[in-house]
Amino acid sequence: MTDSNPTTFNRRDFLKGSLGFICASRFGSLSTGKRTKKSVVALVKSQDRKEATREICRLFGLPSLHNKKVMIKPNFNTSDPCPGSTHNDTLQQLVLELRKGGASEITVGERSGPPPTESVLESKQVFDLARELNFRIVNFEDLEDSEWIPFHPPSNHWKSGFALPRPAVEADVIVSTCCLKTHQYGGVFTLSLKLSVGFTPKKLMRELHRSPDMRKMIAEINVGYSPQLIVLDGLEAFVDGGPMTGEKKEANVFLAGSDRVAVDATGLAVLKDLGSNKAIMGKKIFEQEQIARAAELGLGVTGPDQIELIAPDKESQVYAEKLKAILHQG
Repeated sequence: MTDSNPTTFNRRDFLKGSLGFICASRFGSLSTGKRTKKSVVALVKSQDRKEATREICRLFGLPSLHNKKVMIKPNFNTSDPCPGSTHNDTLQQLVLELRKGGASEITVGERSGPPPTESVLESKQVFDLARELNFRIVNFEDLEDSEWIPFHPPSNHWKSGFALPRPAVEADVIVSTCCLKTHQYGGVFTLSLKLSVGFTPKKLMRELHRSPDMRKMIAEINVGYSPQLIVLDGLEAFVDGGPMTGEKKEANVFLAGSDRVAVDATGLAVLKDLGSNKAIMGKKIFEQEQIARAAELGLGVTGPDQIELIAPDKESQVYAEKLKAILHQG
């Protein structure tokens, strides 16, 4: 079943009166004090997407889902084969795991680009999958102006701030599922932080892509929402090119976490292990602008010592140790 008209969520009245406070508090208290708590990133080595999705959700653990409405944000910027876009096997298994965890309603929300979102979803056969698995679809391109919530926090690099879709901001739980790849058009890499670009109106893309602060602006979008679960499909990766097509290598790894900085830093360690382009290999992980700005904004860890990698078996544990060394080397 598909539906481009989002459900009215019960937190709407609260958010109307508190969004300004949310932005101010997130931006205003981000650089104070030292972060001491570690962020867990789960890691599974696998060549089977469905099995890996099931295992990574078990290993990291699902958020509390009982009677919750869940918004899934995939990577459907285009319909190119994975890692150009989210693989349907990953999305399908993720929906099944969330349903098993007690979610009362599951919605997949997306704004593709440059192709129209509807054509991307049609090409990816997501409408068919939605009918089969009984989840809703919200095409953010179809939302009325009133369904976009403006954000203009202090010190951001957007000329007039940015906007996020009300169904995403007001969702009980947000689950992100991203790919593992480089980005040849200024982003450098596109993992969980850059997934947020699909939460913004298409009309803002010209400003984003023309700005020398693009990577900082990507990080800043993430202030407007917080995913409770991130699943990164790294069975295949683009180590150069991207985001639609590129030089592909097999990584055979899945990652999961709730800290976007920690997940992306670990994903960059995988790219470094595979051997990637100069933009990845020639800069330390926590010096990448997306990572550095997100850490500055308090969106996640500020260094490798704050990341705890967990793995379920010997092969995964050995690889986790290898990535840990790469993270510390930078």
